[in-house]
Amino acid sequence: MKVFFSALVLLIGLTTVSFAQKGVLKFKEETHKFGKVPQGTPVTQEFVFTNTGSDPVVISNVTVSCGCTTPVWSKDPVLPGKTGTIKATFNAAAAGPFNKPVTVFSNTEGGSITLYLNGEVVPKTAAAKSSK
Repeated sequence: MKVFFSALVLLIGLTTVSFAQKGVLKFKEETHKFGKVPQGTPVTQEFVFTNTGSDPVVISNVTVSCGCTTPVWSKDPVLPGKTGTIKATFNAAAAGPFNKPVTVFSNTEGGSITLYLNGEVVPKTAAAKSSK
């Protein structure tokens, strides 16, 4: 009888866990390619996501790899089926290629997802010549 009862409790527990679904972030894009960016010109990308799960999503923090990137994100809970945004501004000060990670922490099952900004910062003189 104890074995039957234990098996029944285990089966009910596994069934309950398998049907539980947290909030899920589905981004329209996870990497944004700016291409060539003139030096000294900040560029901003707005990453749009939809909560495709069954629970509200709360973004607790967004971290970046350096002070050259500044994130701004939705502070209110994003209800199932609704959208939210994460804006990341990159200050294109130093010439050369860049690939900047933007890590989003939330109450979703995975806990975090990393978005990327990439491109190449070109000196202003080169940018002016290429636009002519």
